[in-house]
Parts: sequence; structure tokens; C-alpha cells
Amino acid sequence: MNNRQPAEQLAKLYSTEHVDHPENVLWNYPAADRVVQALKILVRVMFPELAPDENKALELHFEKQLDEAAALLLPEVERALPFRWQSAAADSDAKAMPDVPAEAARMTDTFLSTLPVIREMLIEDITAAYNGDPAALSYAEVKLAYPGVLAITAHRIAHELYRLNVPIIPRIMNEWTHAKAGIDIHPGATIGRGFFIDHGTGVVIGETTKIGQGVKIYQGVTLGAKSFPLDEHGNPIKHIQRHPTVEDHVVIYANTTVLGGDTVIGHHSVIGGNVFLMESIPPHSFVSKIGAGGSVRTKDTSGLLYGSGI
Repeated sequence: MNNRQPAEQLAKLYSTEHVDHPENVLWNYPAADRVVQALKILVRVMFPELAPDENKALELHFEKQLDEAAALLLPEVERALPFRWQSAAADSDAKAMPDVPAEAARMTDTFLSTLPVIREMLIEDITAAYNGDPAALSYAEVKLAYPGVLAITAHRIAHELYRLNVPIIPRIMNEWTHAKAGIDIHPGATIGRGFFIDHGTGVVIGETTKIGQGVKIYQGVTLGAKSFPLDEHGNPIKHIQRHPTVEDHVVIYANTTVLGGDTVIGHHSVIGGNVFLMESIPPHSFVSKIGAGGSVRTKDTSGLLYGSGI
């Protein structure tokens, strides 16, 4: 079979597309498989499954794993960084691209230095999962078998890269985790300590979501955006608050949707299952869906009715 003709046709299609032009440095995309391999190593660093060799100190064991992760991650960060300046090209205040290899090395080192803090947060997440699920019989079970724990672990790792303004790589980590755990947490979401996703399947948490400490959510919960504003060219306006704020010690039950950047769920509130909510509620509220028409009732913990038909 002669494949010269389809090869020539494909080459023309790629060479006419600006972002895929073979002579463009931006065509040198990060390798997703290497990013995922690095993520898997870092997840094992957070929750080791096997004890290190008896003759090897724990510090040396972790140092070897971090060296492996860094060797995988550094070249992909270097490939990803030019996309940051591509996206900022329309900004007249955008700075010139620095020494990319040096910047990639600095960012990778800075990222790895955040791992102890991530580990501290995950200890609280594991405790929240164990205490929040009567079916959990050991911490080992929670660490090794709970999809919500995998999702929050990968998220906390990816979030640090997102905070460093590393393009693409955090989303690669997010989408691998999404496929693996069935939970979609954008790496931009800010999530406090002691976070627990019970069951987890179908949970979606948007980019600008802000979640406080001690929050628990169940399967099928969406923390999403309303219809977002467009600029004068009809493109979505980026980098604005589009997703809800969930304050401390909130519980959101299964299949509930909370939308909007102006929506704030007050602390110590409980949102019942199958609720559709687009307005803020005060602290210590209980929100439930009532009636065949699907209206929503909100009341405080002492039974005082705050409002209906939200």
C-alpha cells in the first residue's frame, strides 16, 4: 500500500494551521504519558504502598523517587512553558519569554519543595474520609481504595503546578485522574483541608471554585458556572470568578448542582440531594428539594424558614 498521498495531504493540513505548524516551537507539546508517569510516582510518595529496602533510609528512598519524578517532569515543564507566553501574546503588558530551561528548572524545584505541605494536607483528608465513612475499616483501605482520595491527592499535586502558572501539565494530570476515578476537579479549584468526597462518581468541581475546610460532598455533585460573559469578540472572558464558594464544614448530598461565581454556601450548612441552587444561602442553613415542581426550601438549623423557590 502506498501511503504517500494521504501523508502529503495530512502534512498540508498541519502546515496551514497556526498552532500546529511544524516549524513553530509550540508544536513541541508536553508528553502526556511522561506527565502521568511522574504523577503516579508523586502519588506513591504521598501514600507509599511498600516499605523501602531495610538498608535504605526513608529519606534516601523518597529522594530517589523525587529524582525520578523530576527527571520525567522537567523536560515536560520546559515544553509547556512557551504556551504561557502564547496565551499572553495579546496582552500588551506581557513580558518577554525568559530563559525557558532555567525557568523550567526553577519551577520544578519550587514545585517539589511544596510536597511536604501537600502531604500534611492529605493526612487531614484521609482522617476526614475515615471519620466520615462508617464503612471505612482502616486508614490503609481509605488510602488505597477510595477514588475520592486519589482525586484529591492528584488535585493537590496539580494545583501547585497551576499556582506556579505552568500551562497544560496540570490539566493532563487532572484528566488522567478524571478517567481513573470518575471525578473531575479542575486544577485551579482551591480546596481547604479535611476534604472528603464520598463514593465520588460524577463529581465535577470547576476552575474558580473555592472550598473551605472540613467540607464533605457526595457522588454526582456539580460545582459549576452559569452562562459566562463574553468579550467584544464573542469569546468567553477568562480569569473571573465563575464557580461557587463553599465555606467551612458544609455537606452537599448526592446529585446536587450549585452554580455561579456569586453563589456562596454559608458555613455549617447542609444541602440535600437533587437540589439545583444558583443563589447564596446563609450559614447554618438546611436546603432541601420539596414538591413535584422541584422548589427548594432553605431553613436554618433551628427550623426558621429563610426563603423558598430559590
